Amino acid sequence: MNALSRSATLLTAGINLATWLLARAVNMPEPLLQHTGVYVFAQVQAAENRVDKSLCPMPLLRQIQSFFRRPLG
Repeated sequence: MNALSRSATLLTAGINLATWLLARAVNMPEPLLQHTGVYVFAQVQAAENRVDKSLCPMPLLRQIQSFFRRPLG
């Protein structure tokens, strides 16, 4: 086993352990936790793609501010 495959194996084991620990902490099945993570990643990616292509994140900031200014109820 070379160093590259050994480090890849350790990385995979670490990710599996972290997923297992997080799933137990939030009392969710591991597959549901993984799919939820994929969904959240896709939503964040879509939000980033909607933001103006310049380096200014103002449209996203305005959306967040308007969300918190809405009245409850």
